[in-house]
This record gives sequence, C-alpha cells and structure tokens, in this order.
Amino acid sequence: MWYTPIFQRIRQQLQPRRRLAIFEACLIGLVSALAAVLLKSGVGLLGTWRVQTSLLLPAWVVLPGIGLALGFLAGWLVERVAPETSGSGIPQVKAVLARIPIALDLRVALVKLVGGILALGSGLSLGREGPTVQVSAALAAQLSRWFPTSPDHRRQLIAAGAGAGLAAAFNTPIAGVLFVVEELLQDFSEFTLGTAILASFIGAVVSRLLGGRSLDLNLALTASKTEFFVQDIPFYLVLGIVAGLMGALFNRGIIASLTVYRRSLRFGLPARVALAGLVSGVIVAFLPLAFRDNTGLREILITGEASWSMAAIAFLSQFILTLVAYGSGVPGGLFAPALTLGAALGYLVGMGEHSLLLPFGIATGLPMTYALAGMGAFFTAVARVPMTGIVIVFEMTTDFNLVLPLMIGSVTSYLVAEKLAPGSLYDKLLKFSGITIEKAPPAGGIMTNLTARDVMQQQVETLDTEMPLDEVIQAFARSHHRGFPVVENSKLVGIVTQSDLLNIRDRNLANDTPLRDIMTAAPVSVTPIHNLSNVLYLLDRYQISRLPVVDGRKLIGIITRGDIIRAEADHLNGENDTPRLRPDPSYIVYQTRSPSIGRGRLLVPVANPETAGILLEMAAAIARDRHYEIDCVQVMLIPRHSSPSETEVRTAKSRRLLRQAEVLAKKWQIPLHTQIRVTHDVAQAILETINEQHIDLILMGWKGSTSTPNRIFGDVVDTIIRQATCEVVLVKLGTTGQSSTTGQSTLTTHNSFNRWLVPMAGGPNSRLAIKLLPALLTLGNDPQIRLAQVFKPSELKPDMTISEQAIRHLMRRRKLSSTVVALPVQANSVAEGVINLVKTEGYDVVVLGASREGLLQHAIQGNIPEAIASGVESTVILVRGAINK
Repeated sequence: MWYTPIFQRIRQQLQPRRRLAIFEACLIGLVSALAAVLLKSGVGLLGTWRVQTSLLLPAWVVLPGIGLALGFLAGWLVERVAPETSGSGIPQVKAVLARIPIALDLRVALVKLVGGILALGSGLSLGREGPTVQVSAALAAQLSRWFPTSPDHRRQLIAAGAGAGLAAAFNTPIAGVLFVVEELLQDFSEFTLGTAILASFIGAVVSRLLGGRSLDLNLALTASKTEFFVQDIPFYLVLGIVAGLMGALFNRGIIASLTVYRRSLRFGLPARVALAGLVSGVIVAFLPLAFRDNTGLREILITGEASWSMAAIAFLSQFILTLVAYGSGVPGGLFAPALTLGAALGYLVGMGEHSLLLPFGIATGLPMTYALAGMGAFFTAVARVPMTGIVIVFEMTTDFNLVLPLMIGSVTSYLVAEKLAPGSLYDKLLKFSGITIEKAPPAGGIMTNLTARDVMQQQVETLDTEMPLDEVIQAFARSHHRGFPVVENSKLVGIVTQSDLLNIRDRNLANDTPLRDIMTAAPVSVTPIHNLSNVLYLLDRYQISRLPVVDGRKLIGIITRGDIIRAEADHLNGENDTPRLRPDPSYIVYQTRSPSIGRGRLLVPVANPETAGILLEMAAAIARDRHYEIDCVQVMLIPRHSSPSETEVRTAKSRRLLRQAEVLAKKWQIPLHTQIRVTHDVAQAILETINEQHIDLILMGWKGSTSTPNRIFGDVVDTIIRQATCEVVLVKLGTTGQSSTTGQSTLTTHNSFNRWLVPMAGGPNSRLAIKLLPALLTLGNDPQIRLAQVFKPSELKPDMTISEQAIRHLMRRRKLSSTVVALPVQANSVAEGVINLVKTEGYDVVVLGASREGLLQHAIQGNIPEAIASGVESTVILVRGAINK
C-alpha cells in the first residue's frame, strides 16, 4: 500500500527517545490520578451505602450478607477474567519489574479496578492503595505497548506508573517516588527519578483537584496538636521495638493466612473471598459503629478522640480482620491496614507514657503524636521501606514536629523487624506463589553490557534496488538466508524477505520488476551502540529474525537471534573475556541424495558404530510417524591451522558406516540422505547442516554427563541445545532395558524398551515429549507407560489434570493394549523422585521435556536432566522444542 512506508517511518519516530519522557510521564500521572479517584469514589459510595444500610436494618444480617455477596462477585470476576489481580497487586508489579512474565495490561487494570471497588466496598479490612498501584502500573504498561519502547524504558514507565498510583492514593508525591526507588525498581538513575517524580507529581496534583481538595496544605487534623519533648525519646524507641515485633508477627500471619486458605480450605477464589466477607461482616457487626468505616476509625485515633480500650480493640480487631481478608486472595492492599494498626499501637504507647509520667508533673507528648509516629513505624515494619514510611506520614500531615519521632520509630522498627523476619513481605508473597526474584548482579549483564557492534556480522549479503524480480528469486534459491538488506549507494533503503515474495504471488508482476517495488521500505534497524536488550526487544516486538545495523544510513552489519544466543552461551561459559574468532565453515567431501518425498527432515549425526544402530532405529520410528526424511551426517575434525576446504582426508571408514545406514533406510522404506563434513568444530558443522537442509528435528547421542568445565551435557551437545532452532532429541543409551549387537558389517540392533517413565511438569516440552512418545513406543514389545508428577512431601496431592490430558492424547494417537498409569510421586526434588522411582521399579526408558531457558539457568543452579541421566542406568531421552526464528 502507498501508506505503508509513511506508517513505518512514523513508527520509527516513536522509538524510545528522551524527548518523549516528559509527555509519557505526564500522561501516566494523569491516568493514574483518574484511576485513583475512580477507585476512591467507587469504594466510598459503596461503603457509604453499606454503612447506611446497616443503620436501617439489623447489622448482623446486613454486614455479613453484603460481605458475602460482594465478596463472591469480586472473587468470581478476578478468577474468571484476570487471576493476576488477586491480592495487593504490588508483588505482581515488583515481579514484572524484575522481568518475570506476569500479565500487566489494560485487562488487568480494569479487573483490578472493578474487583477492588466490590471487595473494599463490601467492608473487608484492606486498603485501596495496593490496587491503585497495580492499576496505575498496568495502565503505564499498556501505554508502553501503544508507544513502542525498549525493555528498560518500559520498566521505568511501569515503575513511574506505580509511583504515581501511590502518590495519587495518598496525595504524597515524594513518597510515591521513594517507594519506587526503595522497593520496586531499586534504581536511582537520573532518568528513572525524573520520570517517577514527574508522574508522581502530576498524579498527586490531579488527584487532589478531582478528589475535592485544593492545592493548599491540609493541616486540619494535626495543626497545633503535635508535640515532641526530649523525654519522649525512650518511649519512641519502645514504640519502634513494639512496632517491629508486631510487624514481623503481622507478616508471618499474612503468610499463614494464605497457607490456610490455599491448602486447608480448598475452595475456589469466589468462595474464599465470600467466606472472608461473611466472617468480616459478622465480626464488624458486633463492634462499635466506628469500626464500620476503616478510614474514619484511623482519623479517630490520630485526633486523640479514642479511649485506650477502643485503641486496643481497634488494634486487635484490625489485625485479625486484615489476616482474614488478605489470605482469601481478595484484590486489596496492606498499606491502609498497616497505617491503622500503627495508629492504634502508637496511641496505646502514648497513653502509656501519659499515665506513667503525668503523676510526676513531667510534660509528655500527646497520644496523637504517638499515633502518627506509630503509623510510620508499623508501615515500615511491614513493608521494610523506612524512608517511604517516614515521608508518607510527613506528607499527609506536613507537620515538622513529627520528623524526629517518625525517624526514631521507623528506623527502630525496621531494625527489629528485619532481625526477627528478614526480607521484604512482597518477596515472600511472590515466593509463596512460586516466584523467586534473583538479585541483579553487581555489574550489568551481557544483555546490557554488549552492543550490536560487539556481536553483529560485518559481512552482509545485500541486494540492489534495481535488481529484477527473477534475480531476487534466484538469490533466495541459492542461499539459506530468509531475508536480504536492500541498499542503494551503500545506504540501507529496505529489506526483502521470503514473506515479501509470498505476498506478491497474486500480483502477477513481470520478471523485470525492480526490487524497490517489492521490498519493505524503511525497515526497523539498530545502531552499533544499541545494547542486546534493545535489539532482542525489537526482534520480538516486530516478530523478525534479523536487524540491519546502520551508522547513519550506511549499512555496517546485521544481527540475528542466533548471534545473540551465541553471545549468551559464550558469556555463560566464560568465553566473553576476549573476542571469539569464527571458525571457517565446514566443507562437504561426500554426499548422497534420495528423492525428497517427506513432510520434513530429521538429522542424525553418527560417529560411534556401536550406538548408530539404535539411534537410526529411533530416527526411523519418528520419521515413519511424521512422514519425515532422514539426513545422516558424519563429521570429521581437522586441526585449527588447516582449512577444511584444502585438507585431504580419508573417508573410507565414514562412507562404510553411512552405506550401512542406507541399507537400513531402504529396508524401512524411508528416504535417507548422507554427507561427510570436514570441520574445525563439530557443533558448528551440525548447526550448518541444520540451517542448510532446513532440518525440523535433530536426534543425537548424549553421554548423560560431562567433566568439561562450565558445560552441562558436553561441548557439542550444549551448543546444539542452545542454538539449534529445530526440535532437539537427545538420547543417552543406558545399560539396562536394551541389548545391542553390532558386527563388522551390520548396524542391526535389538531393543527391549518396554517400561517407560515420563515425568510430567506441564511445560510445552513435556507436551512435546508426549507427542513424540507414540512413535518411540514402536521400539518395544507391549510397552507400559507411567506418567509421574513429583511433589514435595509437605504439599497436598497435586492436580493430575495434566497427566490425564496426556493419557487421552496417547490413547487417541495409538490404541495401546497396555495400561498408561498416572500417579503422583513424593520427593524433595524432581531429580530425586525420578531417580528413586527408576531404581525401585526398574524402568527401561525415561523421557524428559526441558526448556532451553531452563537449561541455561540450571547451568549455575544444577540441571535436572543431567542429574537424572547421571543417576540412572536406564536410557534417558531429552526433548526440547523448536526455537522460533
């Protein structure tokens, strides 16, 4: 279309640039304020209706009934539409900022907003500040999708949205910024601070205006009512110690409440929230009228109008009600309950000092001063953010008399709470959900330290704008590349891919049509100084496999996903200290071809005559099932100082092995292609074969363990499993369950793979292993299959839905005469459970599905497939799915 180049140029102009930061920050602050005001108004209206109704009708009927009905509705909405909105929302935002893949978008914002109004309006003792933070962060995340940006910039926008949400909820812009840098992002960079400050300021200002407050400082609650004396310091220390103790107990109570709801009361989320609303309504119905409005209760405490008994009841009831509400998974936060509990606790300490010192005529601070200091102290003990705890109370009161009491109480409570129960509550909530946030390394990782210039390919095949269509087609036919940059006078003007050629099939273009009429103009590109994180983001966002690297408009290189993967692998293996020279390409010295009549291609590298037979039998079984052709490759290594294309080699022994493979393929009636490659690097030769022959699946032997430093499976296999874009099947042949006989002139192998074990984890590669299983089962006689799900002894019996689905799939694919059993296995770890099961029940084959990402992470933390393969004598088959190009 004529407008396509224009649209692409506009899209390029919208790439992350500093000049957009002000606009984005203002927009985030505005929408955060609107969301905060809407949430506050909705909760206020619903809460007012609930309180008024309880005055007109019996409270013991109305309050539990409203809590039950609205709680069920809120839980149903969250469970059905956006389960990510359960709970406070701050842990989810923190996880997203730590690059954990949790949904954060417009859907999450809307469900959190509506669910929060329903839940908090029902009377549950939680706050709207946590939901406001998640809603604002989700809106910021959605804006970052509408305005394409880099991953780092997107994180900063989400953090700015979270800060703006907190600022709008409390009308505390400085506290919003501090919470971002102290708890969420932990980034004090100039750009992060600037974006967060501007967004928080706009959020607080708009919230004040729309919320009915002017921009004048509101001193109505505390003006001329707070006092501080030197003799009060010991009591503020006591307040800090008590707040630290109770804050640590509160945090443990939150985790215990979640445990009871999730593991003992095995209800769905709607039932859990409804139960919490019912119990809360019953408790509040028998408390004084002030307890029906949580905000009003806190104001009674900080204005000095409460008695000591009311303060004590307030602390005890709010403590219990918060645990009852939060454990259910209701969309509500902990900030407001923490402030109310702190106010009650501080009020009690202030009353205690007044009773002790007043008879001696010693001047003391007023209980309301202690209530305000207690808010900051208890908030700090719960959230572990002392600076935010101090500033949030100071900004709400703007009373300088509170600065020193807040500092004494908050710092003391932080030290005590951290000593008793170290760690952030939000980290513990994430860990309860199975998410662990690893601390960032002291120096930047490879994705931020390396640039496009460091890993790009400098030699680039290009096409000219005036090249006719028929020559373009020929260029694709003789190359394994799927796309070419298009240049004019050495300047990048476009890119042409196989998709472009497919899109013009119906246009009936002449063979002499110039490439400029076909290419995609103004392609997405990067500069040499773009780091790999930004490069990978652009590859993912635009679903492309390569990016031209330009200096100005001059094309200086190209970078692909494979280049980034290689850089990651080199970094993981400690090979990034010095530039790595690329070895010469492998050289084909022998090749045979069969008719291409299959739907795909399966590659089998063969080296050992003793194992080649069984590998080929497995390959044949898969090829028959999928209607694939088989490529059989023999790789010959030569010294580094020799050129593969100029080195003389003897191929008689290798050709003999390949001819035996041809005999077997003819017997199985499967097309088989063979080749012998001379190379400096076996892994490189295999990868080249995969790319040149468009391999769909590679099946290769694996010894099960390695003694090579920094390697998991061995030098060659490690590289293949990280970089091969096709499906990968690794086979470690065991010493049980099969016997092999190989003569001088035959590869015929007899197998007895009859007892199969498939650990189920629910990941994509577990499902891939199940799809592969019917073909492999033809290798045995009357095979028996067990699907095992490993869970810890402390956990309840797991949900076996995944295994049951796998059984149904197997029965559809293959009418099995033997049984397929799915049973849970108790063990401290997956590897331990599988190894013990194999040893006690004698399985012949273990089939594992493992993701490529997991393998990279396990290189440091221990690898499950490697541990299992090393710990059993049975055959182990590891399956890894294809990587999107």
